[in-house]
Amino acid sequence: MKFILPENYQPLLDVIETEIAIKFVKDNFEKELSKNLDLIRVSAPLFVEPKSGLNDYLNGVERTVSFTLKNKTELEIVQSLAKWKRMALKKYNFEAGKGLYTDMNAIRCDEDIDPIHSIYVDQWDWEKIINPSDRNLNYLKKVVRKIYQTIKSIEQKVYKKYPIITPVLSKDIKFISSEELYQRYPNLSSKEREHAICKEFGSVFIYKIGWPLSNNKAHDGRAADYDDWMLNGDILVWYEPLQISLELSSMGIRVNKESLLAQLKHRKEENKLELPYVQAVLNDELPQTIGGGIGQSRLCMFFLKKVHIGEVQASAWPEEEIERLQCLNIHLL
Repeated sequence: MKFILPENYQPLLDVIETEIAIKFVKDNFEKELSKNLDLIRVSAPLFVEPKSGLNDYLNGVERTVSFTLKNKTELEIVQSLAKWKRMALKKYNFEAGKGLYTDMNAIRCDEDIDPIHSIYVDQWDWEKIINPSDRNLNYLKKVVRKIYQTIKSIEQKVYKKYPIITPVLSKDIKFISSEELYQRYPNLSSKEREHAICKEFGSVFIYKIGWPLSNNKAHDGRAADYDDWMLNGDILVWYEPLQISLELSSMGIRVNKESLLAQLKHRKEENKLELPYVQAVLNDELPQTIGGGIGQSRLCMFFLKKVHIGEVQASAWPEEEIERLQCLNIHLL
C-alpha cells in the first residue's frame, strides 16, 4: 500500500508531551478495557517451544524469530498469544464470563515496514470464557460494541487532557461481512474496500474473515487454528491524517472441534492435528472463548494524530528512511 505523508506536518504534541500522552493512553485504556470486559491482567511468555503448537503462525509464511538454549531447547518469540491465552484460562480456573488480558510484544521480521507497520508489535492480548450458547454473531457484535465504546471513552479522555486533539470517532460502529463488503465494492481490492467503507462510515467491523468469498479469494489471511472464520473480524477506523482505514483490533470467537477440523482441512494443514493445543481443542479439554489483540501503538497513533507509528514506539528503521522523515518534520522515537 502506498502512503502519502502530509505536507507541512506539525505534530500536535512534542516528543516529551508525546511520551507522557502514550502512558496516559495506555494506562487509561487497559483500565477501562478490563472493567468493560471483566478481565484481569496476567503475565505472559515472550517465547514458547515450537513443538507446543502455541505460537501463532499468522498466514503460515512469516518467519518466526527463534533461538536455541545451551541445553539445545528451541524457542520462538511469540507472534501472538491467541492459543496460549485459551490454555491459561483453563490452567487458572477462570469462570464463564471472566477473562484475562496481557501485554504482548513480538518481533515480526518479515513485516513490510511503513507508516503503520513495524517489525516490533505491541498489543493488548485478551481472552475470556464464553458459554457454548454464545457462539453466535450477536454475541460477537455485543463484545465489539463494548470495545468500541472503550475506544470512544478514551478518545474523550484524551480530548479533555489535550483539547487541541479533537474527537473524530463516529457515534456507532458499522457491521458488515467480508462478502457484503465485496459485493458493495466488487471492483476494488480487499484493502481498497476497507478504505472505502471506513471513509463512508468512519468506524467499521468487518466480520467473517478467512473463508474464500464468492470471487474465490479470502478477504484476508487468518490462521486456521484459533479464530472461527465465521465468527471473527477486524475493527477499523478512518484515519484522516493518512487518508486510510486503520486496523485497531483483530478478534473473534475461537475454534471448536468442528470449525478447527474444517479450517485445517481447507488450509491442508492436517499435520497440525497431533500438536498438543490442537488435540486439546479436539478432545474438548479447553473452554469456549472469545479473544483478540488490540494494537497499543496503533491506538496511540490514532489518538495522538501521528502520521508514523515510529512517533509512538521505538523500533528499527533504515537510516535513509529516518533522514527522509526528518526532512518532513517526522521525528521517530
